[in-house]
Amino acid sequence: MRSFSSTRIGSVAWGCLAGSLALTVMGAFTALVTTGRADDAPKAANFTQKIDGSSVAFDMVAIPGGKFKMGTPDSEAGRKDDEGPQHEVELAPFFMGKTEVTWDEFDQYWKVEGQPMARPDETDVRKADAITRPTPPYADETFGHGREGNPVICITHHTAMEYCRWLSRKTGRWYRLPTEAEWEYACRAGTSTAYSYGDDASKLGDYAWFAGNSEELAHPVGKKKANPWGLHDMHGNACEWCLDHYEKDTYSKLAGKLSVRPVVMPTEKRFSHVARGGSWADPAPMLRSGARRGSDKTWIKLDPQRPQSIWWLTSAEFVGFRVVSPVKEQAEMVDLRSKVTRQSQ
Repeated sequence: MRSFSSTRIGSVAWGCLAGSLALTVMGAFTALVTTGRADDAPKAANFTQKIDGSSVAFDMVAIPGGKFKMGTPDSEAGRKDDEGPQHEVELAPFFMGKTEVTWDEFDQYWKVEGQPMARPDETDVRKADAITRPTPPYADETFGHGREGNPVICITHHTAMEYCRWLSRKTGRWYRLPTEAEWEYACRAGTSTAYSYGDDASKLGDYAWFAGNSEELAHPVGKKKANPWGLHDMHGNACEWCLDHYEKDTYSKLAGKLSVRPVVMPTEKRFSHVARGGSWADPAPMLRSGARRGSDKTWIKLDPQRPQSIWWLTSAEFVGFRVVSPVKEQAEMVDLRSKVTRQSQ
């Protein structure tokens, strides 16, 4: 029997690009790394990333740098207090997964034996640090939602971060979770409306799997219309982890000034982290571009293990993630890894 969440019931960029990139992409990437500026950098190109040793690949979309107004206006229907005040944010260019990470991709990490070689640009301490993999779950990890082509779900923030570290070593590119600001910027894709296509919630079914059309299941990625920047499932399907710790008053601290690449860095604490976009189990207002959500201990309340797993979520089958690859990484996130351990609270 599937568990039900409470919601459901109610830089450094590496000099060697992955082999799947075309030479034209390499040129754009090199120029972007050199400048690191949103206003004068040439437009990079989308690319397909292959996972070596498998037939699995995924698409990455080039997101231009720029400024945007983060948060929602007081007048927006469904708005909550943690979505304001609105404040101006500036971001550098990055690449973002066209869709959420699928089981096809994730299985290459946690089911295939062997460790990828450490990257030459990792610190000596990190080079000696093995990447850990999830322990076997006590139940079906898909919770009956389907596997092939479906978004990976029920995984913790720690698991998503370890996957990104594995993917960085496996491919030779830096990958990580998006910051909350990067996620909202990419979701909005130049818009300022409640959803990336406008304000009319009655049209949401064209763009998203949510409580109104999902039949209580996640669905294969990329089947709904993309947002203006070519990203699918930013609204709905699986709610998506962001890098940041969740703080209700984050926006109040940033109000009244230009915030450049803001992030609330993760620590050894398991809770709370930001999850964005809403899910197949959520009503329309929770899928708005500016809607925020923080994880909490109810997401693992049905886990019978002691200590409870740092890898799997027993009561949050609605959450997954997508990856980003920075063009030029900000200093505090170079060589990033999860600090969560079995002793973390």
